[in-house]
Amino acid sequence: MEEQRIYKLERVGPAQVVQLYSDGFEQLTTKEKIFAYYLYLAGLAGRDIAIDQHHRNALEVRELFEQVYLYQSGIEKNIIDKITKYLKLFWINNGFYDNLTSKKFVPEITFEDFKNACTIAEKNGAKLGSSEENLITKLNRLKEVIFNPDFEPQMTNKTPNIDWIQESAVNFYDRNITYQEVEKWVKAGNEKNPLNSKIVKENGRLLEKIWRAGDGKIPEGMYSNYLKNVIYYLEQAIPYAANEHQAKTISLLINYFKTGNLEDFRKFNINWVKDTANVDFILGFIEVYLDPRGQKGEWESSVFFTNLEQTKLMNNLAKYAQYFEDRAPWQDIYKKKIDKTPIANVINVIASTGGAGPISPIGINLPNEQFIREQYGSKSVLLHNIVEAYEKSTGLELVKEFAADEYEIQLQEKYGSIADNLHTAMHEVIGHGSGKASEKLGGKDPSDFLPGYYNTLEETRADLVALWYAFDDKIIDIGYAKDGEELRHIGETMYQQTIRAGFTQLRRIGNSDQLEEDHMKNRQLIFNYILNNSNAVKSEKRNGKTFFKIIDYQQMRETVGKLLSEVMRIKAEGDIEAARKLIDTYGLKVDTKLRDEVQSRANKLDLPLYTGFVMPELEPVLDPESKIVDVKITYPMDLAKQMLKYSKFSRTVR
Repeated sequence: MEEQRIYKLERVGPAQVVQLYSDGFEQLTTKEKIFAYYLYLAGLAGRDIAIDQHHRNALEVRELFEQVYLYQSGIEKNIIDKITKYLKLFWINNGFYDNLTSKKFVPEITFEDFKNACTIAEKNGAKLGSSEENLITKLNRLKEVIFNPDFEPQMTNKTPNIDWIQESAVNFYDRNITYQEVEKWVKAGNEKNPLNSKIVKENGRLLEKIWRAGDGKIPEGMYSNYLKNVIYYLEQAIPYAANEHQAKTISLLINYFKTGNLEDFRKFNINWVKDTANVDFILGFIEVYLDPRGQKGEWESSVFFTNLEQTKLMNNLAKYAQYFEDRAPWQDIYKKKIDKTPIANVINVIASTGGAGPISPIGINLPNEQFIREQYGSKSVLLHNIVEAYEKSTGLELVKEFAADEYEIQLQEKYGSIADNLHTAMHEVIGHGSGKASEKLGGKDPSDFLPGYYNTLEETRADLVALWYAFDDKIIDIGYAKDGEELRHIGETMYQQTIRAGFTQLRRIGNSDQLEEDHMKNRQLIFNYILNNSNAVKSEKRNGKTFFKIIDYQQMRETVGKLLSEVMRIKAEGDIEAARKLIDTYGLKVDTKLRDEVQSRANKLDLPLYTGFVMPELEPVLDPESKIVDVKITYPMDLAKQMLKYSKFSRTVR
């Protein structure tokens, strides 16, 4: 029964671990279930790519800690508990950098404690050393990486006036390469695979190590073994595709993984965006948030199916995409003609890895390439079961502490969920899916002109689009509100959520004095811009506590429109100087006094800062001839069990 379901499984430091459920999987056809199963395996086969991308030593650090965990007999409880905590945070974050702050976290034990634990585990049978490198040599080599928070302290660092590549530990560039070298090399026309390659230095020259499997004629590249296994499972999925179009989509993806040619990726995306099958997927090098230049794609996989009952509202919203485009506050030259209704679905996730799991987004809009968005459209999905799991595992404590008054709390209780869902839907469908680039860019993607700033700018734009239309009467016609009064309440709730998010997120950044994650920068940018460029929001002090109260919703909307118009212009024109000024002024640096107050108040509530999901698992049902005749879904309810299972799978398919 729904009421008896367990969502919250455990608390690990700043993270909560939550079980994800995928209701409706059992109602899929057998063909759809088998198709989903092979896509699920394809995603798992590539999972370790994402971990390696986070840091060049991440995989061997994980292996080290997993082996100690598995062979822990005889290790002092206090020590193994802290080793386990570190390992679980590693699993949740896909490495040893915090997903929000990008800062390294380290074990809460000494190097000597860990060395002793490793020695015990090795005697128990753990495979920690090798013939080429014994345990002690290995530990000494990795000591700084694991235990020194000041050694390569950030995965991604885009502080102004520093070398972004030298100061970022993400594994997209050799450590002896500078930002200036890369920019000079790129301007000379040498970068052919910006999305799917690592830039290395050999004999003093920069080269691309392309992420590809090879095909006999085209040589193997980086991650070829992983990609060959991904391809194997994709090939198994093809006979179970919904139709010829979907089968072709997968064949195009296989070809891209073999060649690494981004023109082949474009062909796949054009086909994928037209695919309307019930079971769908995201697979490959997708989002570029981790790259300080905003070019390299992190590996991610997600398999999901349409939640038909919940999709109606999203479809209705998509039908009015041209209506909203025509009424955008930006100049007409940046408005596009929408020839085909965008695909917009509410989905239930079956399983996600890499950039999409265990930490998951709640909405997705792809493909990212501006050319495809303008010429062929995009797909937007709202992750229904992810949103539901968040809601089931999160209370109103934070709202009650930081809401400006009782009215705000009441609105959140009654309209918070629908305002969240509407915001996400508009963010993805008519936010990311809107606008067009200036002809001055010569057909190039705006991201090429806005290195390091594009992602924050685009997330800001999508959020502002949602806020601009929050009070539009068309929302009633679409079905999100039954009348004008309810629409007003939903719109006010969304505006209040935006202001609260702009400062309560400071509870998640520790002692950082600036933000690194693009969505966090976007939220702070909007918050600070409204505070500094209007009288719509009033800052109040009561009993030593700071509150922010919206006193003029119309003025706030006008300010949103002004900012949105400028953000669209910056994107369309590729205006890097304006992007830098806007984001560095409003989105980067935090008010440390407010940060400390927010953290002091929030810490008393002892709430988690983020959520990692234990994903559903798929198991084949075999007949006597070992042929798959069905697939069943299970819920492991155990993070460690699932992560160790994933790692074992990676080793067997390697």
